[in-house]
Amino acid sequence: MNGKLQRRFWLLVSAVALSGFSQGMLLPLIAIIFEQSGISSTVNGMHAAGLYIGLLIASPFMEKPLQKFGFKPMILTGGILVITSLALFPIWKALWFWFVLRLVIGIGDHMLHFGTQTWITSFSPVHKRGRNIAIYGLFFSLGFSIGPLMTRLVTINEALPFLLSAGLSFIIWALLLTLRNELPENNDTQPSFFQSFKRFHQAWKIAWFAFLLPFGYGFLESTLHGNFPVYALRIGITVEQLSILLPAFAVGTIILQIPLGTLSDKYGRRKIITIILFGGVLTFICASLLEDSFIGLFICFITAGMLVGSTFSLGLSYMTDLLPKHLLPAGNILCGICFSLGSIVGPLIGGIVIQLFDQGSFFYIISSMLFIIWICVFFAKERSSTLNCQSNAS
Repeated sequence: MNGKLQRRFWLLVSAVALSGFSQGMLLPLIAIIFEQSGISSTVNGMHAAGLYIGLLIASPFMEKPLQKFGFKPMILTGGILVITSLALFPIWKALWFWFVLRLVIGIGDHMLHFGTQTWITSFSPVHKRGRNIAIYGLFFSLGFSIGPLMTRLVTINEALPFLLSAGLSFIIWALLLTLRNELPENNDTQPSFFQSFKRFHQAWKIAWFAFLLPFGYGFLESTLHGNFPVYALRIGITVEQLSILLPAFAVGTIILQIPLGTLSDKYGRRKIITIILFGGVLTFICASLLEDSFIGLFICFITAGMLVGSTFSLGLSYMTDLLPKHLLPAGNILCGICFSLGSIVGPLIGGIVIQLFDQGSFFYIISSMLFIIWICVFFAKERSSTLNCQSNAS
C-alpha cells in the first residue's frame, strides 16, 4: 500500500480500537453501576442486550446509504452517534434512558464497523488481505481488553469513564475528517431496499459457510463472558481465579491474530480455518476433562484464544475472498448480523444447558458448536468463479 492508503488504514483501525474500548468499558461499567444501585441481575442482563438489538435493527438499512453517500459519511455518522450517547449517560440515570442510549450505540457502532470493514476489505490487496483484517481484529480486541480498566474510575466519579471515552472517541473522529471519501463498487444504478435484500441472498448463497465464523465468534465470546462466570462459581472456581482465566483467552487471541492472518494469506484461508476450528474443538474437550485444575484450565483458555479467538477476522477475510466486490457491503452486513445472532443465542443456550446438566456441560456446548461449523466449512463447496473476482488494489 502507498502512503495515503497506509495512513487511511491506520486511522480506520484506530477508530475500531476506540469502538472496542467503549464497548469493553460499557458492559462491565453499567453492570457494576446497576449492581451497586440494587438492580436485579436479570434486568442487568436483559439491559445489556440493547447494544446487539440496535445492531440487528440497523443492519438491513445500512447498504443503501453507503452506496449513495460513501464510506466516510457512514463512519463519521456512526462515530458521532456513539460519542453523543456516551456523553449523555451522566445526564440522566434512568433504566429506559440508558437502554435507549445503548440501542443508539449499537446502531452507531455497527455503522462504524460496517464502514471500516467494507472500506478496508475493498482496498486491501489480496496477498495482504488476511494480515490487514487480522490487524483490524487485533485493534478491536486491544480496545475491548483495555476498556474494562476504566471501571475503576467509577470510584472517583460515576460520570468520568463515560466522558473520558467520549473525549478519546472525539479525537479519532476529528482525525477521520481528514480522509477523502470514496464510494463502494456498485452494479446497481439506483440502489433500493429490495435490491439490498437481493444482494443479501446472493452473498449468503455464495459464502454462507464463511458467515458461520462470525456467528461462532459471537456465540463463543458471549458464552465465555455471560455463562462461564456462573458455571465457574458452581464448580468451585474462585472470583480471583476467574479474573485470570477470562483475560487468558483475550491474551491468546492477541498473540496469534496477525500470524494466523498472514498464514491464511500464504497457505489459504480455508486450510487455516479448518485447522484452528478442529484445534478449538479438541481444546474445549480437554477443558471439560481438566475443569478441576486451575492450571489446566488456564492453559486451555490461552490455547483456545490462540486458535479460535481469530475466527471473526478470518471469517471476514474468507468472505471477502469468496464474494465479488459489489457484494462486499452486503457480506459485511451479514457478518455483523451473524455475530449479533451468535451473541444473543449463545447465552440463552448456555444458560439452559448449565441449568439442566452438571460437570463439563459448559465446555461441551462450545466444542459442539465449533465442531458443527468445522463440518460445514470442511465439506462446503467453494464457487471458484467468484474467487478471482476481486481486483488487486495497489
